[in-house]
Amino acid sequence: MQIPIRNLWLLQFFASELFRADGYDMVGAEDAPDDIPDLVARILAEEVAQRLHRGLSVGFQAVSRNERRVKGRINQLATERHGLISRGQVNCTFDEIVTDTPSNRLVRAALERAAVLVPSETRYRSLSRQMEVAGVRGACPRVAEVRHMRSQRLLQRDRTMIAAAELLLTLDIPTTGPGDRYLPLPAQDDGYLRRLFENAAFGVYRHHLTPLGWRVKHGAKQDWDISEATDGMRAVLPGMQLDIVLEHPCPDGHGPRRIVIDTKFTSVTKAGNYRAQTLKSEYLYQIYAYLMSQASAEGETPSEGLMLHPTVDGTFDEEVVIQGRRIRFATVDLTATGWEIADEFLSAITPGPAGWSAPGSVESRSWILMPR
Repeated sequence: MQIPIRNLWLLQFFASELFRADGYDMVGAEDAPDDIPDLVARILAEEVAQRLHRGLSVGFQAVSRNERRVKGRINQLATERHGLISRGQVNCTFDEIVTDTPSNRLVRAALERAAVLVPSETRYRSLSRQMEVAGVRGACPRVAEVRHMRSQRLLQRDRTMIAAAELLLTLDIPTTGPGDRYLPLPAQDDGYLRRLFENAAFGVYRHHLTPLGWRVKHGAKQDWDISEATDGMRAVLPGMQLDIVLEHPCPDGHGPRRIVIDTKFTSVTKAGNYRAQTLKSEYLYQIYAYLMSQASAEGETPSEGLMLHPTVDGTFDEEVVIQGRRIRFATVDLTATGWEIADEFLSAITPGPAGWSAPGSVESRSWILMPR
């Protein structure tokens, strides 16, 4: 089954650290643009230009060499072996200030990538050469190291620059044109696209809801409410890992809310044996298990469930209450613009007077949207 997607880069943008850090305000536009690579490259270029003007962030590198005065620790063996004292030298090991740090190498590699993605703009190659002249000449680190960079106190001023570099280096797009690397089409790579859809949803909820006092958790583990079990059963009982959990003690003045969200990159319904369309039973059983496994610990406010799917054959937004637990199935149109996609993610969790808002009601979700 082909899932219609207007721009895969847009989902990657929503899922990125760059969107978490600066959101829509940084682009100065009414809508999140579709030409994400050009946007991110321009953001990166502006940040790099400022760093080159004010000075790149530096690090320390341990070096050992002959010096005419003592620096750091004296290597007595090397000094004596080569007779350095008679020549007025001493071999020392010390920390040297360098600009050739992993974060700067990551940024320079991203500028080279930007020059390929946006060949009409020569600025990116020029900035890369300026970084090279400034001493940034090493190989690009693994993108997996970016998480460690974000936690370093000395790199806080480079947060946006590192986030833009990370996004540029991880952008992929399905293509059937010539090239040296291919990303399979959606029907052939459901695993990758489902994770991207999940991460994009998490990015939108985190960006919009966290400032409003919500706790937005991603990939949280949940245990079964076990009263008795043999050791053998405990050893083989599978765990539960939730895609997204939204929690707020009192978001609208009517009591706390806890929403368990599961994302699927498939059609929300399928052909039934006795009717034209039916919900996929395994998905209903899954979200039901997530909710009912915590029933005894919830008190008077039961958790809500939400199954998010991409739109395939028309919009679907329906709900059911089973044993006091509200479960909603909703779709998100991935062929829409950036703001429309974000609005649909938010609309899926917005309550109305009777529990849920009508699909597409901007007024009913005004309490949850951040200013554009």
